[in-house]
Amino acid sequence: MKFLLIFALLITPITHAQAKDTPMPATQHATGTFEVKVTPLTLDSKSLPGTLGRFGLSKEFHGDLEATSTAEMLTAKTATPGSQAYVAIEYVTGTLKGHKGTFVLEHRGIMSHGNFDLLITVVPDSGTDELTGLTGTFKIIVVDGKHSYDFAYTLK
Repeated sequence: MKFLLIFALLITPITHAQAKDTPMPATQHATGTFEVKVTPLTLDSKSLPGTLGRFGLSKEFHGDLEATSTAEMLTAKTATPGSQAYVAIEYVTGTLKGHKGTFVLEHRGIMSHGNFDLLITVVPDSGTDELTGLTGTFKIIVVDGKHSYDFAYTLK
């Protein structure tokens, strides 16, 4: 037992040193525009009518990400104007700066009294083909009704 403890103490610094020497992939940015089509869907639950919503989304991306996607979104309104939320799962198929494959985005949006907080992240290990190892966060920008994106990502 004493030998195992000493061995563990000796090997730990080597492991940390090796981890420091392994270069982390550089964060890259993909930018461009996209169009989105929103289709209302039927809710399975009839509880809280008018408060909960369900929508299908289809998108077409242009720029550094040449892709299409489909998504399903659930929404919740409150009685307070400017306070609501949504969650969505989006399946993306296409090419990211020349790398072909698919990946999944997870959305979480909260609006509290008009202040919006949106987090969109790549689902871990969802990248396929040349996008295997993809991680990152996806920012949506809307100006004058036009949609664009800034995708901060790493590709291992």
